[in-house]
Parts: sequence; structure tokens; C-alpha cells
Amino acid sequence: MRVVLHRTVPQKGVGDMSEVPNAELTAATEGRPTAGHTDKNSDMDMDMDTNVNMNTDSDRDSDKATARKGLHDRVKDLPDRPGVYIMKDATGRVIYVGKASSLRNRVRSYFQSPEGLARRTRALIEHIADLEYVVTDSEVEALILENNLIKRHRPRYNVRLRDDKTYPFIKVTLAEPFPRAVVTRRVEEDGSRYFGPYPDVSGMRDTLAFLRRLFPVRGCSKKITEDSRERPCLNHHIGKCLAPCAGAVTREAYAELVRQIVLFLEGRQDQLVREMKRRMHAASDLLDFETAAALRDRIRAMERVMERQKVVLKSPQDLDVIGFARNEDGAEACVQIFFVRGGKLVGHKRFFMANSDDTPDAEMLAAFVKQYYAAAAFVPGEIVVQSGLGDDAGSVASWLGTLRGSKVRITVPHRGEKKRLVDMVHDNARLGLEEARARAMRATEMEEGALVELQEALGLPRLPRRIEAFDISTIQGTDAVGSMVVFEGGRPLKSAYKRFKIKTVEGQDDFAMMREVVARRCRRALHEGQERREGQEAHQIREEHERQQRRPATAAAPGDTGAAHPLPEGGGPAEAVGKGAPDLPDRRRAEDARGAKVSGDAKAARAPGVLPDLMLIDGGKGQLNAALEALRECGLAEEIPAAGLAKEHELVFLEGRPDPIALPRDSKALFLLQRVRDEAHRFAVSYHRQLRTKRATLSMLEEIPGIGEKRLKALITAFRSVRAMREASVEDLAKVPGMTRKAAERVKEALGALTPPHANPDE
Repeated sequence: MRVVLHRTVPQKGVGDMSEVPNAELTAATEGRPTAGHTDKNSDMDMDMDTNVNMNTDSDRDSDKATARKGLHDRVKDLPDRPGVYIMKDATGRVIYVGKASSLRNRVRSYFQSPEGLARRTRALIEHIADLEYVVTDSEVEALILENNLIKRHRPRYNVRLRDDKTYPFIKVTLAEPFPRAVVTRRVEEDGSRYFGPYPDVSGMRDTLAFLRRLFPVRGCSKKITEDSRERPCLNHHIGKCLAPCAGAVTREAYAELVRQIVLFLEGRQDQLVREMKRRMHAASDLLDFETAAALRDRIRAMERVMERQKVVLKSPQDLDVIGFARNEDGAEACVQIFFVRGGKLVGHKRFFMANSDDTPDAEMLAAFVKQYYAAAAFVPGEIVVQSGLGDDAGSVASWLGTLRGSKVRITVPHRGEKKRLVDMVHDNARLGLEEARARAMRATEMEEGALVELQEALGLPRLPRRIEAFDISTIQGTDAVGSMVVFEGGRPLKSAYKRFKIKTVEGQDDFAMMREVVARRCRRALHEGQERREGQEAHQIREEHERQQRRPATAAAPGDTGAAHPLPEGGGPAEAVGKGAPDLPDRRRAEDARGAKVSGDAKAARAPGVLPDLMLIDGGKGQLNAALEALRECGLAEEIPAAGLAKEHELVFLEGRPDPIALPRDSKALFLLQRVRDEAHRFAVSYHRQLRTKRATLSMLEEIPGIGEKRLKALITAFRSVRAMREASVEDLAKVPGMTRKAAERVKEALGALTPPHANPDE
């Protein structure tokens, strides 16, 4: 794919055009680093700095108008060629990515009369400060690039799958001598077959468990060859594995079992049952009744599954049927997809779309098709949709044909059995939307009820809309860490989670560790609150100075010189804050976790989102008292209510109360506290395991012959993580200063023998 990158910066009417070599851009779109660029967050070298001028209000309005005019002028110069356009706001953040068969015509359509534009498009245009575009050789190449950029940048105004995380796949490792069926979230070109994605993870795991019962392939991650002769594990003795590690099955017989798994996952159960019946009868004729009985049991299990599959087409076709439903204002959209294989409905999935308000049906549906099939493991020959894809229909069909390797038709039926099928999918999408809305309402009611109940039960001065929970994780004082999780409105706010390495406590002292973590959190809150107040005061000084500067001399009051807040020489806002402004509290962050009190106004940190309405400690009286001591040192004991939740009996401890509170077992308040406490525990334990695994791995690397302290330090500096080291090639390892080819091979072999944290290395 040959593409050329251009950039338009509409600031004060001056534009900057730049080009990136094709090789670098191609590498960037594939997620690989480009030569001369080491920033792993860069994408096609398009994350360039945008100059934001700090002007007065009138200057800002003038600059905005000038920039808008410059942007209009630049749009006229766009090429009449296919490509992708990238819109950014004043901070340089990507806010919209689109593709076009003609960049000039498509981008120009955004700057027509605002009366003809949707509300969301008008909001987008108001925030555009920078425009870049990529010229491609075809519209299909533009579609591929657009999809990659949307997934990478998650632009605010693009229609996206609401849960556009990486859904799991079932991976059949065909490249191995004795393949496995495992769960993975990474699709790689490694010779394996991938089936999915599965938004319903529990359903996917049920399918995998059923397959392993039906077809006893191995589930371990051992490296097994035909010459392997190990002692079989318990799974072999209970009939859940054929024990290829012990040589109990030939490679050909095992491969036949794997082929049957692939047929099942492809939805070809009919073909599989016919084959199994033939084999059953053949085994019976040979008086091999044990094999015949095993095949009979598999056939019965398969037929029970097939009974739940509805015949929806008279002819044995393979197709996907996509329908959708939207609420009255179009703000929410649910997309349903049915999978028809051999004329039978074999499965379905449901997705919700984000940023779909004011988006035409064709654009929303096209966005779904592009994002879903970009990760799908199988593309059928026909995709039946509820409505057309608009201008994107042709390029999407061509792109899907490229993925499939043969022509793909996108059809909109108006009558017949396919139309009835589309109507059924639409009804399911509508019901899914109603169910989601009802669940959201119930969740909101429960969360609000839990907060009110918690306030009453603990006697809190405010509704605990923001709860921060703390926990400690360590083993005999090693790799000691703390965690802080945040719940707002009864829901986790993961962007506010924090984790701490214990710095000042030696040995196993949970109380001292809790005291350190809470003290560090409080000092940070005070620091942020003080900075916010200083920023507000500095802003007021700047505004007053700007008003004085704009005031006409003839309008000045008697005796008013217009210099109530004169700026020193240099006159910039920074100087105004540092020299001309009144003295502001100068509070430095204490370094000692046990340390001295921190000066500053505690109430300045009372701003929303800075301090919690309730601090929850995982533990009993001892942990709670340690946290309260830290709060008192920071002067926040009166500002933040604190409680401890002890495990086993789930008792709540409060300051000043000798006896704990036992909330009812069916209490909404107790359920909320347990959720918050358990999340803090999970977050702390996961960080502790991460550090412990890293330390153990580094210790193991030190024992490799030829890897001393200097080489190990060079490896850590070069790759930053054990995972990056594990994924690096021998050539990459050998390039590290001080390393040799032989030493790199030893490191690669040692890392290959490691199992990454968590049970499944693919997951």
C-alpha cells in the first residue's frame, strides 16, 4: 500500500505541509516502530505538536476566526483522490478519523452551511484545530487505514463498538505437532485457526469445556513431539486427554480429533455427525464395541446441540445476518448478528455502539461492519443487512472480499425468507436494547439506594458518592505494595486507580504500610488542591490585568492610572504569578512517608474528585487506626470519614466506636462495601504478583552463564520489561550493548521456558 501523509495546521493562516516516506508510514500503520522514531505512542508520525497561543479573550477570538479561515482555505487545496483525513483539536488529540473516495469533496462537505449538518457534526467542526490527510492508492486501502487509526486513537466523534476491547477467541494451534484448543485475545499469523470473537465470555468457555469433554485433546502448554515419553497426568486417567506426551496416541489419530473440533467450530455439525456415524458402524462391524460406544456417546451429545439449532433457510447457505435497533432519539444503538451455517442458525452475538447519536443508519451500520470483521476469524460469502451501507457499500464489499479471498456480497432483502430472517434479527436487537435500558435503570436505582443506605448506616455527613479503598499485599514483607481503587456513584472509576510501592517500611508490618500509603495519598491530594487554588488566583490576576489593559484611557476613573496590578518587565502571565501576585502558601511535599504534617489549606483539597466522601480500609481496627493516624498528620481527619471492613465476619469498624457494626447480609450497603474492598484487594494482589514474577525472572536470568550484572542491566534498560524481552528475537537481544549472539541465545532459551503470569500464556 503506497500512502503519502500531509498535514494542515490552520494557525493564523499559515499551513505546514510535510511528507513521510512510504516505508515508515506502512510500518507505522502496522504498529511497528519506524526508523528514527522511538516514541511507541506515535502513529505514522502524525502526533505532531500543535502550538496553542496564550492570548487575551479578544485575541483568542481573533485567532480562532483566522484559524477557521485558514482551515477553509486549506480544504480547497485537498487532492481529489482517495484517502483518510484526521481531525484534531487544539491539544493535538485526534477527535475524528474518516475515509473518502475524494478527500477534497468529503472534507469540504463539513464546512458547508451549518443548518444542513447534524448536531454532532456541528460540535465536531467547532473543535477542529488541525487537519491531516493520507493519500492512498484505492478506497479499500483507505478503509483499512481508517479502521486501524480508529482502533488506535478511539476518536471522540467516531461511531465505535461501545465495548471495543479485544474480545476472546478460541484458538486451535494447528502449527503444533499435537494442537490444543485454548482461549486467546491475540490474533497472530502463526498457522493457528481462530474462531470468534466471543462477546459472551462465559458462553465461549462453556463451548470450550463441551469440546474438551467431547474431543479429549490436551489442554497443557507443554512442548510435545512424537518422541515425547513422559508420565501422563491425571487428565489422561479420567479420559480427558489422549496423552500425546506419553506416546499413547499417534499423530494421525490426534490430528483427526483436531479436525473434528475445527468442523464443530465452523458450524458444520451435520457433516461431523455423518462422519462419526460411518466410523461408529465401521467399528461395530469390526467388533470394536468400545470405540463404537464412545462414538455413539459423542454423536448423541452432538445431536443434543443440533436440536437447539433452528433451520432458517431451505438451502444450505453460509451467511451472516445483521440487524439493529435504536431508541427514540438515536442516542443508543444495539446491533445483533446471527450466524447461519448450512442453512441453520448456529449462534448469535450482540453489540452496543458508542457515539451513534445523530448518525445516519447507513454510517452506523458501516462502522459496525468494518470494526467487527476487522477482527473476525471468518467472513462468509454473503452478509445480509437490515439497511444499506450508503457510499461505503462498494469499498466495504471489496475489503471483505480481500479478507475472505473470494467475492463477498452485501445484500438488503425486501421479501422472502431472508427478509423474515432480518426482521427476526431486528426484533432481537430491539429486545436487547430494552433489556439493556432496564438493567441500567435497575443498576442505577440499586447504586443510589446503596449509597443512601450506607450514609445512614455509618452516620456519614455526606452521601458517599466517591469512595476510595486501600489494601496492602506482601509476603513476609517482600515486594510490598499498596493499592487505591475509586468508586464514584457506586461504580469503579478505573482511570483514578493508583498503586504504591512501599518505600519506608522494612519487614512485615501491615499497619505501618497502610499508614504510609494513606499518608502519601493525602499529601498528593493536598498538593493538587493547593495547585488548583494557586492556579485560580493566578488566573484572576491575569484577567484583572487584561481588563486594565483593554480599558480606554478616556474611560478611566479619576485617579485611576490603569495599573492596579502592574506587570513587571517581561509582562508574561508566569511573571505575574511569581512576582506581582500576592504571596501564596508555599507547601512542599514531604518525602518521608511517616513524615511531618503538611502545611496548606485542607479545604482547598475538598474540590470534587480530589478527596473521597468515604475512605474504606481493608482490615480491622489496627489497619483503620493506622489510616486515621495518617489522616490526622495531614490535617484531613475532620474532612474524610474512614471505615474498616474486616473479612470473615464482614464487620465495619468506625472511629470512636468500640464495637463494630454488623450490616445485614442482604444489605445493599454491605454489598457495595464488599465490592469496593474486593476490588482493592484484587488490584493490590495483581500488582504484587507482577513485581514478584519480575523479581523471580530477573533472578533466574542472573543464573544464566555469561549473564552478569552489567549485561542484565543493559537488557532491562533496552527492553524495559520481561515481556518485551521474551517477545524479542535473538537478533534483537544480541544488539544490546555488551551482549553476544551466544549469550542472546541463552537468554532466549531461558525466557522461552518461562510461563508468563496467569494460567494461559495465550490469554
